[in-house]
Amino acid sequence: MIDQQQTVTIRGYIERITFFNAENGFLVARLQEKGKRELTTIVGKIGHINAGESVKLSGKWVQDKKYGEQFQFDTCETTVPATVHGIEKYLGSGLIKGIGPVLAKRIVKVFAAKTLQIIDASPQKLSAVPGIGPVRLEMVKEAWEKHKNIQELMLFLQEYGVGAAHCARIYKTYGKKAISVVKENPYRLAADVRGIGFITADNMAKRMGIEPDSLFRAKEGIIYVLGNLTDEGHVYCPYALLLEKAAELLEIGKEVV
Repeated sequence: MIDQQQTVTIRGYIERITFFNAENGFLVARLQEKGKRELTTIVGKIGHINAGESVKLSGKWVQDKKYGEQFQFDTCETTVPATVHGIEKYLGSGLIKGIGPVLAKRIVKVFAAKTLQIIDASPQKLSAVPGIGPVRLEMVKEAWEKHKNIQELMLFLQEYGVGAAHCARIYKTYGKKAISVVKENPYRLAADVRGIGFITADNMAKRMGIEPDSLFRAKEGIIYVLGNLTDEGHVYCPYALLLEKAAELLEIGKEVV
């Protein structure tokens, strides 16, 4: 009998995605676990994933009244597939604009296990595959670059405690400059990205080494306090009270604020 309280780790590859909400990152998918015949239903929040990707998931088994046994994951680490079957599924899942299941099959037939290596390092060789002309080749190169940027961003965010569910929104906001923008000023996330507030950005800033009493942080804290007061219906805040509230929130001296 499965212990539904214990945190466990499972591995496998995404056989298919049943449901994905791009707004909040909620995913329902079917996982082919190593050594298991039947597919496992997994649920959780993630920023970006495709069928065929190999994953390492940590979470708990839950018994859903309607759908039965599911694995509810809290963290997810992805790796590119290593098998020919996995690579074909990966490419044919819609991962790269311009490559569908039929074309994915043709590409893998030509390059086998070296397919992803070819796309990454020598994409011009794809011209040898029937159906890939100059226009489609450019489309594939652009889509692959975007995919790499998103994967890199996910790893970067995980390092600083920001969940993968926010990845898509951050990338949509800043594009390929996302990592450099966040490194320069993590507090911009609170202002620019829906769903990320000051507390999340502040936790990230602390992990990045920004000093608690930096003027940079104090400025963002004041804006956050004013925003909260506005949300409560206030149209004015006495200067002394603002200093007090910001200093209390940030746990720094009033003189810094």
